[in-house]
Amino acid sequence: MQLRYAYRLYPTPAQSIALARAFGCARVVFNDALRARRDTHTAGLPYLSDGELSKLIITEAKKTPERAWLGEVSAVALQQALADLNTAYRNFFTSVTGKRKGPKVASPRFRSKKDNRQAIRFTRNAKFAVTPGGKLCLPKIGDVAVRWSRQLPSEPSNVTVIKDASGRYFASFVVQVGEQPLPPADAESGIDLGLSHFAILSDGRKISSPRFLRRAEKRLKRLQRALARKQPGSRNRVKARLTVARQHAKVTDARRQFHHRLSTELIRDNQAIYVENLPFWD
Repeated sequence: MQLRYAYRLYPTPAQSIALARAFGCARVVFNDALRARRDTHTAGLPYLSDGELSKLIITEAKKTPERAWLGEVSAVALQQALADLNTAYRNFFTSVTGKRKGPKVASPRFRSKKDNRQAIRFTRNAKFAVTPGGKLCLPKIGDVAVRWSRQLPSEPSNVTVIKDASGRYFASFVVQVGEQPLPPADAESGIDLGLSHFAILSDGRKISSPRFLRRAEKRLKRLQRALARKQPGSRNRVKARLTVARQHAKVTDARRQFHHRLSTELIRDNQAIYVENLPFWD
C-alpha cells in the first residue's frame, strides 16, 4: 500500500525564489491548459488529448517569447501540472455521469497566485534524490535542507513540495510499504462524541475537549486588529497577514497532533471501536 510521509523544508532565499518560479510556471501551465480546453469546447472542436495538450501548452509554448521562461524550471513539474488538470477533468466527468460516488465534483477552476496553498510535484523521471548529507536534491532548485522527523521506510516514487499560507515549506513523499497489522487486542470500546467533552468511552472515561483556539484567541485578536490597520497592497500588510497565518497554523498543528495521538492510542488498545451514530431529525 502507498503512504505519505511529510517533512518540513528550509530553503535558502535563493531556493525560495526558485521554488516561487516553479510554482508560478506550473500554475501558468495549468491555467493555459484549462483555457485551451474550454476554448475548444466553446468552439465545438474535438476534445484535446493529453498528448496534444502537452505539445501545445509546454513544448510549443517554450518556443514563443511570451512563454520562453517555462524552460527555467523542471519539465516534470510542468507535466505534473497537466496531469493534475487531467485528473480534475476525469473526476468531473465521472461525477456528472454518476459513476463517482459521494458529493458532486465541480469543473476545474483557474489557479491563482493568491491561493493559500502552492504545490509542485516531481516524479522519479525528475531524478530527485536525498543526498548523503540528508538534503533533498530537486532539479533546477538545488539541495534543500530537510528536518527528518523519521526515516523513510522505502524509496519514494514521487515528492510534492508544498508552500502553505503561513509561508512554510513541506516535502510530501509517496512510498510503497507492506501491510503491518497491529497485534490483536482483547478490549473493545464504544465512543460517544459530545459537546461538553470531546468524547466519552464506553468504560466511562471522559476525554476533555482541548481549547486550542480559545487559548490563542487573545493573540489572534491583537494580530487581526493590527492587520486591519495596514494599508491594502502595502508590504506591511503582507507581513501582518503572514503573522496571522502562522498563528492559525500553530492552532491547526496542535489540533491535528491531538487527533492523531488520540486515534492512534484508541486503535492500538482496542480490537474494535464502535462510534455512536444517532439519527438527525429536523
